[in-house]
Amino acid sequence: MNERLWIKVCGLRSVEAIEAAAAAGADAVGFVFHASSPRHLEIGQARELAAAVPPGLETVAVFLHPPQSLVEAAIDTVRPDWVQLDADDLKGLVLPAGQKTLPVFRTGRSLPPRQAGGRFLLESAQSGAGTVADWTMAQALARSGELVLAGGLDVANVADAIATVRPFGVDVSSGVERSRGVKDAALIRDFVRAARGGVKQR
Repeated sequence: MNERLWIKVCGLRSVEAIEAAAAAGADAVGFVFHASSPRHLEIGQARELAAAVPPGLETVAVFLHPPQSLVEAAIDTVRPDWVQLDADDLKGLVLPAGQKTLPVFRTGRSLPPRQAGGRFLLESAQSGAGTVADWTMAQALARSGELVLAGGLDVANVADAIATVRPFGVDVSSGVERSRGVKDAALIRDFVRAARGGVKQR
């Protein structure tokens, strides 16, 4: 079992939020490229934010049913460590050789094989909505690879989620926002602290 929990703070839209995630000890930040999301970044915005990411903090480009052109533009701009999108979307895209991917599976839909291996993310049916994923399902899947648990996590429930699921990592977005799409530095700090504490207690 991984003893160093991988923590991703997703949907960042400001340099201040990036700095807060880094100061809190997060492992990765996510930049969302999906026009209908309140966390969506235009390519120009993403360029400025990517330049502010400090060494040692991984970047994740996050998509939902994207066209090839958007994926290419985002990768060229951000140079992400990871590309995150629904597993089914990966089948229709061409990615640069060596690009690491974080396929997303969703509660109530097709799930990865029990011996999938690699890193993958389990989300609720709708991203960014604050809906909790199925932790019982996640618990079973955690043995098949590096499961990153997402969906409705916040300061109040992340320690319980870690104790129940025993994931490789956790992913938070709306749970560290003071308003929709706006991250709160104190909530980011408290979430990371609670998650690290949850690992020690399990």
